[in-house]
Amino acid sequence: MKSSMIPVILAGGKGERFWPLSRRARPKQFLCLDRTGKSLLQATADRLLDVAGGWQGLWVITSAELSDGVREQLPELPPENLLAEPQGRDTAPAVAWTTLEIAKRHGDDALIGFFPADHWIGDREGFKNTLEAASQLANSQRAIVTLGIEPTYPSSGYGYIEQGQGAGTYAGISAYRVNRFTEKPDRETAETFIKTGTYTWNSGMFIFRAGVVIDELRAYAPEILDPIAERGVAAYADLPKKSIDYALMEKTHLTYVLPADFGWDDLGDWNALERLLKDDECPNVEVARHLGLDTQGSIFYASNPEEAIVTIGLEDVVVVRDGNVTLIVKKDRTQDIKKVLQILKERPEYESEL
Repeated sequence: MKSSMIPVILAGGKGERFWPLSRRARPKQFLCLDRTGKSLLQATADRLLDVAGGWQGLWVITSAELSDGVREQLPELPPENLLAEPQGRDTAPAVAWTTLEIAKRHGDDALIGFFPADHWIGDREGFKNTLEAASQLANSQRAIVTLGIEPTYPSSGYGYIEQGQGAGTYAGISAYRVNRFTEKPDRETAETFIKTGTYTWNSGMFIFRAGVVIDELRAYAPEILDPIAERGVAAYADLPKKSIDYALMEKTHLTYVLPADFGWDDLGDWNALERLLKDDECPNVEVARHLGLDTQGSIFYASNPEEAIVTIGLEDVVVVRDGNVTLIVKKDRTQDIKKVLQILKERPEYESEL
């Protein structure tokens, strides 16, 4: 990397749609889902170390209840580079607090990148080249640069970014002004977006100089920035819960998008395993000892490699075995796992399963 960047990993999510493997003390970012032996958090840190210039340049923000787990997963991370939020307030407070802390240590011109801990990236060299392009753009002007993923199908589970006027080429990648952000449209609208050729998926990754975002948060989200600037982490109890997209990205006029193609998945639920691991010669995705009779199009996962799953006549289902819990769900109903968890939270007898 030619442009120095301080990458920050957003690692406070719960990943509830990967229950029962994902639990309160073991959220999705602590899991290994792709047979590499590394958790999603560890894989994210690994591909950002070159960008950071080593562990001293890498930061992580997480929740207080997960901070010990982050330390166990990333023992080489400097303690001062780990921020722990006392309450979850979505991504806007996380970005604001981290940016203020980095600015205190490195100044307003510090180049910062924010990256969710639970993404899968296929082409690491392509990813690094895209970050170089984003760094050049963010260093050249007052810009908040987002990475837009070229859509491969009309997903209704992702946000979309509409490309506007061209804004030059950086490291061989064309940049565009952002016309608008659209949150998770219905399938018909998503199909219309894709046909235009001017929309990308919103990856949730963005790059900017610290002073630029501090100024923009002061203008558009003072109810978040000002309390943190005045009281630091003690302000969290009084902060509103807002995403960075809603609090800032949809309001600022400084957003740019770089369309990227480096093999990406946000691993939103169990169906992601099919996109990552599907073998055309196998009728199912099996991260388990599975014996199936007339079973196809399904996903099987067992945390204990000695356990066996046997099925007869099933199609398009997900079966997950973890500890004392077995989940069986149709592939098109995995979004409802969060609804089930809400029910379990209201039933004291299921406390140990959460």
